[in-house]
Amino acid sequence: MSDVSDDQKTDCSVVISEVYLYLDLECSNDRRNLIQNHLDDCSDCLREYGIEHEVKALVARCCGDETAPAELRERLKIKLSEYVVESETREYLP
Repeated sequence: MSDVSDDQKTDCSVVISEVYLYLDLECSNDRRNLIQNHLDDCSDCLREYGIEHEVKALVARCCGDETAPAELRERLKIKLSEYVVESETREYLP
């Protein structure tokens, strides 16, 4: 990321930190569009995205057919149902 401003570096770090959400289709359409536009304009992030995409594809090929044993899945469901998530709502101004 040479010859870029601090703002663009921040944008790049945010994009890279969210690349798996983007790959897994786990972000909003607005966020996907924002990330896609950034990838279209930033060769460094596009290269990093490509690496992450290949890693994800490799893991899927190597481990895609494996499933967790039913006992493990049931224990996880029980543990997850015991957790209470509290979140703090904040409003951000544009």
